[in-house]
Amino acid sequence: MTPRILRRATVLCGALILACCAVLTFDYFQTRLRAPAEEARIAALQKEVRQDAARAAVLYAEQQRITRARDARNARTQRLKWVLIALSALFVTGAKRIIESPGAKPAPSKLPTQSSKTTRRPIPRPVAGSNGPPAVDLAFVNEVVAREGTGPEAAITILQAIQDHYRYLPEEALERVCEMTAITPAQITGAATFYGRFRRRPVGRHIVRVCHGTACHVAGAREISEQLRRDLAIPDGSDTDPERIFTLEEVACLGCCSLAPVLMVDNHASGKLTPAAAIDALDAAHPREPA
Repeated sequence: MTPRILRRATVLCGALILACCAVLTFDYFQTRLRAPAEEARIAALQKEVRQDAARAAVLYAEQQRITRARDARNARTQRLKWVLIALSALFVTGAKRIIESPGAKPAPSKLPTQSSKTTRRPIPRPVAGSNGPPAVDLAFVNEVVAREGTGPEAAITILQAIQDHYRYLPEEALERVCEMTAITPAQITGAATFYGRFRRRPVGRHIVRVCHGTACHVAGAREISEQLRRDLAIPDGSDTDPERIFTLEEVACLGCCSLAPVLMVDNHASGKLTPAAAIDALDAAHPREPA
């Protein structure tokens, strides 16, 4: 069969499928519309038979007529269903042969190739502060990988060990993990950004947490954070001062709502603060050397 004839035959099958569907739809609605009238006709004849027994023959004839009409419609529906199945099979076969014919152009694949799946992209680096991070001794990373394994299932455990050792996730350490294991940069980045415990930038020796829960926010937590940033000279876009002594964090809740606004320096909490009192609380917890 030539491609031209095949296309015409496939189109014809499609048209016949639509015609069969139209007939089946018409029969369905016609049956639904006729049913109430037929039931009313039978009910009326039954009432007449109760009054005049001679009308029984008319009732029987009407019941037979309705039954024959319904049987004929059901038989036609069954035949059309089988025709529809056959036409659908022919249509699918013809369409498949048309698509697979030499003259047909294959649709461009949107799926990534094997090479794109395995390509290791560099780990996105966070914006650095004014000072570069200190040099990282990667010997610890080698020890952790040797201890925890090289499979993707070890990613979280390795990241936790690196965080505990360096107090953040150095880029050099993450790149070494990807070099030594089957863990991809995408997996590293996904885990490091999903879990709030992981830090991508160096952390100061002391952690200053300002509660920004509802009670503390209303009581002036924003002003306290801004005052601390100015006093500690923390650059915009960073949370740690240039000397990496203090890291300022805004947390959702410290569990001291009755003392709002609340500040915690390492494990020392202070409440009912003003911006000036927050600076005093910081100095009381960790006195700073005069500049």
